[in-house]
Amino acid sequence: MSVLLCAVLGLLQGLGEFLPISSSGHLLLSRLFFGIQTDTPAMKMFDILLHVGTLIPVFIVFRREWLDMIMHPVRNKTLVLLVAASLPTLAVYIAAKKLFPEVNGFAVFDSGWFLGFSFLITAFFLLLCDRIAARRKSGGDHKVSLLHAVVMGLFQGVGMIPGVSRSGSTILGGVSTGLDKSTAAKFSFMMSAPAIVGSLLMEGKDAIEEGYISQIELIPSLVGIIVAAVVGYLAIRFMLRVIAKVPLSWFALYLAVIGLIFLFLQLSGNTLIPSFSVPASVS
Repeated sequence: MSVLLCAVLGLLQGLGEFLPISSSGHLLLSRLFFGIQTDTPAMKMFDILLHVGTLIPVFIVFRREWLDMIMHPVRNKTLVLLVAASLPTLAVYIAAKKLFPEVNGFAVFDSGWFLGFSFLITAFFLLLCDRIAARRKSGGDHKVSLLHAVVMGLFQGVGMIPGVSRSGSTILGGVSTGLDKSTAAKFSFMMSAPAIVGSLLMEGKDAIEEGYISQIELIPSLVGIIVAAVVGYLAIRFMLRVIAKVPLSWFALYLAVIGLIFLFLQLSGNTLIPSFSVPASVS
């Protein structure tokens, strides 16, 4: 891939990881329109590298929280809560691999056949989140509990479907169990760290063992990572500032529009869009 294309993909990753619009969905959508094969080992590894790019601003923005967790692991329960949130996500991941062993779990969605509906699911999640938050008179809890963490972890598992926003899903999980939107968003962003590190370890191991890490182009990949990191930093700062003031329904409207356009093109037989059917290997 060219440096420019990697920069564009890094931009989409940085925005989509923290704005509730699904980075995986927008990366997949862009590849369909650019005609890039989406299911190659090298492309999957590049996806993980882009996620590493968005891991950098998570550590920078919340550096005081991470340092306090390390220095005071007993008093500060956040690390325990992050681990607790990761376990349901891992359970969903393993369940998907058991359900679709032929395609290694969530890879069943990699072709993009479900992408239109995924965007609409995220739009529904965001509208529901706004409705729950608006009907709560107290505004919500400002401290994450074990229940909040576990439910958000389950929603993070759902967010592994391309087009279903991880941040949008986990924020809904937090708000639906009593958190205010700002606290849910902050914990959601921090939850991305163990999820990305886990993916990097698992996929990185496969990349080394199968030898396809050599297919990654160094300079374009570095550009993508840097762009994802810079844009991701700006996106986190933006979301933390506006989430308590701006309804998520604006993001829902955007996702509903592109979801419906995608479905229209899909049903009209557009050659760029895969047909709406489960891959033959799992049907």
